[in-house]
Amino acid sequence: MFSREVLLIGEENLKKLKGKTVALFGVGGVGGFAAEALCRSGIGNISVFDGDKIAESNLNRQIISLKGNVGESKVKALAERLKAVNPEINVEENEVFFLPENADEYDFTKFDYVIDAVDTVSAKLEIIKRGKAAGVPVISCMGTGGKTDIEKLTVSDINATEICPLARVMRKELKKRGITELKVVYSPEEPVKREGRNKGGQPSMIFVPAAAGLMLAREVIFDLIGE
Repeated sequence: MFSREVLLIGEENLKKLKGKTVALFGVGGVGGFAAEALCRSGIGNISVFDGDKIAESNLNRQIISLKGNVGESKVKALAERLKAVNPEINVEENEVFFLPENADEYDFTKFDYVIDAVDTVSAKLEIIKRGKAAGVPVISCMGTGGKTDIEKLTVSDINATEICPLARVMRKELKKRGITELKVVYSPEEPVKREGRNKGGQPSMIFVPAAAGLMLAREVIFDLIGE
């Protein structure tokens, strides 16, 4: 299945990817596409963290969401999908919301790369802090809700971000914790604001979350093989 990829990166790099373990926190609009791309790029092991279940409102943008699996665990649905693509991939299912309160239960040193694709600031900060402390590369996704222009997405250091409200909060909080560098995928596009949007969730379509997930995976893949 990887014959076309070998033509691009070579057999040795594919073997390298098969031996790597990536931790993915968050299996939503961003994380689902990141996982899809990692699997189809030859990552051999993925440890997935998410305590959420698939909702009807996920169908417009989340790759794991189908009419037939609404109500199922997102982690379970993702594991089934990845194994359907590549039966040889090892998927560690962690059906849990990763938070500071349960962070001690997980060993970050067993990961080769950490992807933060969650929405909660406290969880994002804990994921980044734990990854950095373990000496593991971390990449984090900033806000994608309310955005539609995929061309504005970029890979940057957190300190070079602008306009994005989530990135602004993260810069401030990371600085308090002595974390001065962090690779992120973010967009400087002004998010669309809708009156009363909290009642129905944040406005979102598939385009920007999906593209952000693919960009996260691309950075992980080429960092791991040493671009």
